Amino acid sequence: MKLSDMFASLSRNAQEFEKRAAKWQEDLGNRSEEMVQSAKAWIADAQKRDDDLKAQVKDYFNDASEQVKAQWATAKTEWDGEVAKLKAKGEEVRKKAETMATEDTADWYEAYAANMVAYAQQVQDEAAKAVASANEARAKAEASKTA
Repeated sequence: MKLSDMFASLSRNAQEFEKRAAKWQEDLGNRSEEMVQSAKAWIADAQKRDDDLKAQVKDYFNDASEQVKAQWATAKTEWDGEVAKLKAKGEEVRKKAETMATEDTADWYEAYAANMVAYAQQVQDEAAKAVASANEARAKAEASKTA
């Protein structure tokens, strides 16, 4: 899969999430239990998409040099560590939120979701820059082959 296709997939996933979130919000008052089950199913599907994306990224590195693989293995380990810290912090704060009044818990989850979306947008911006840089670097590499 091309980097541009991966980026397009990320964009489609974000758009799909926005649609689902709007629908969840609309339906929340009427079907809260059903909505919880729908959210859980969406999370499970998101995990599958994440696994698929990891497999695609792995394919990119299969053709890379050992030096590139080593550098990115180090970066990935560091980034995965940061994501793990973020998830752990979220879980820690989430446990505290669960002890709040129902309305406060709902407010907390909405604020948490907004913060995670903002964070994802920052990462998506970085991904866009990376795709642009990758395309530029590939074009230069191809041009140097014909020169």
